[in-house]
Amino acid sequence: MDKFAKVILVSYPIDFTINEAKSLVESVPENKIVKVYTQKYLNHAKYGMGLGKAEEIQKFVKESKDIQKIIVDEHLSSRQIFNLEQLLEIQVIDRERLILDIFYSRATTVEAKLQIQLAEIRYNMPRVRDKAKMMSKSNERAGKGGMGEYIVDVQFRDLKRQMSFIKEKLKDVHLKRQVYHEQRLKKGMPIISLVGYTSSGKTTLFNLLTKENKETSSDLFTTLSTTMRSLQVLNSADAKMDEKILIVDTVGFISRLPHYMIDAFKSTLEESLVADLILLLIDCSENIENIGIKYYSCWQTLNELKVDKSKVYVVLSKADNITSNEMSEIANYLNISAVNKIFISSKTGYGIHKLRNMILSRKYMEKQKSGSVN
Repeated sequence: MDKFAKVILVSYPIDFTINEAKSLVESVPENKIVKVYTQKYLNHAKYGMGLGKAEEIQKFVKESKDIQKIIVDEHLSSRQIFNLEQLLEIQVIDRERLILDIFYSRATTVEAKLQIQLAEIRYNMPRVRDKAKMMSKSNERAGKGGMGEYIVDVQFRDLKRQMSFIKEKLKDVHLKRQVYHEQRLKKGMPIISLVGYTSSGKTTLFNLLTKENKETSSDLFTTLSTTMRSLQVLNSADAKMDEKILIVDTVGFISRLPHYMIDAFKSTLEESLVADLILLLIDCSENIENIGIKYYSCWQTLNELKVDKSKVYVVLSKADNITSNEMSEIANYLNISAVNKIFISSKTGYGIHKLRNMILSRKYMEKQKSGSVN
């Protein structure tokens, strides 16, 4: 028996979007893409995609006979999923469900699992409402609960109870984190947060700076939970002063991440919000258009999180794969000034010494000594 699930992918006709969708699908080990269809619009009322495209896929599925699921690179309503499954007679998964499945497979900490459960509830709540509407339009009754309530009402209330329970659990985690943060402030320990697009090299840089051995991978969302370690560095301005700096590795960003998923992971990203310095990592080894898409997508997420822009410093990673002329071209394309960016390679060590010096620059360290808190 074939251990792979043969998958059809439907995405937009844009190279970056197709490649990212492929990476998402293939991040689930058992998925094997056998066919990719593209559609300019995936927001048609009945199927998401147009009727002609749906019928084209239906024909391919019938001829192939062994296709097990179709993944649509867009949000689909429960009605659209139902319509597609009725037409194609195979499982249909939308982009949000796929991301949740990847999150489930990557989660290792209690906090990460709670956050995913919260995102799952927020994914399901509108679908419960849709189910009620579908039943109402078809004059079907969902059945009654113990006190005469319709089952969809019971399901919705149960989801709300679960959400409240998970939020209370996450609140406890937040309070503990707040205590730790206040202790660090009293000790005058600066915090540096590594953020950026998924697979931008955050964890590799984290390992290099902290001598850790966290798992790294080209797969998306390898890191789901926050990891904090200290970096001991000697302040050249005062040979007697041994500065201890905390470095935080966080979950990676991705384009078109639903707002409720960002909300669900806010507690994980709290260390980014309170950090004294935020290093925004961007993989500069890709083509310039892709770099731009990822760069502006990261800024969109940071803006949603209301991060203080003055604390953000752009780190362009994997610079060993490009020339100095390409570095200048990328900086100009992104409109980043010389004082706000640095090119590095965690693989060769290029720019790492300069990055360390930037972290310990007089302006930055004076900010810590003054006790200012952002």
